[in-house]
Amino acid sequence: MSDDIYVHHRIACKPREWSAAAEEITSAGAARIATAGGSLYGLWRSQIGLPRDTITAVTLWPDTDTAIRMGDLLHDEMTSVETVELDLMTPTLRPETSAPPTRQGNYAFRWFETPTENFAEFLDLCEAAWPGFESSYDSQVIGLWRVEGSDDGAIRTLLMTRRPDLTMWERSKIPANAAEVEVRKTLGRRYDLCDWTNVYTTTLMTAKDINDEVRWS
Repeated sequence: MSDDIYVHHRIACKPREWSAAAEEITSAGAARIATAGGSLYGLWRSQIGLPRDTITAVTLWPDTDTAIRMGDLLHDEMTSVETVELDLMTPTLRPETSAPPTRQGNYAFRWFETPTENFAEFLDLCEAAWPGFESSYDSQVIGLWRVEGSDDGAIRTLLMTRRPDLTMWERSKIPANAAEVEVRKTLGRRYDLCDWTNVYTTTLMTAKDINDEVRWS
């Protein structure tokens, strides 16, 4: 498990300016945070469930204080950006290293709010289900982060998973054999432990292999 601090940036851009904003973030924005000790972990565009002009960034920082003070440098004074929501996050079971994702695909951002008394079992179920999930669906669990500031009441977490495409997203919901049935049972129990959950899908704008040019929205 990585000891770094991650920041989730939900960036609402002006109408039709998400692409220009993304270009500036991956160039000038990434350079600005690098001078402050940060790095751009990844940048994603909306596929299903977010507005067309909302892009999502995750940045990586050496400590909480630096992340709080310098996180806004990624998008400071950008004329293409209207509003930004930030969440500081620490890794739980994954990621095990700070190496960023580089393969294009269907990236799901699933948020959970889980009662404190259920959280240990929630983590156990994640750990139990992931190997079967990954092997059955050619998919990867990128990370499960705990959102800082959620110590009182329900614990907020972000689960990021990668599938090859949307077809596999649907396929992963419908078990085809006994092993997959067990995976779905374990994941279903995890959902039953939480108070609230929400998911949307994206594609990776900082992918090294394929540039996604599909008009999803």
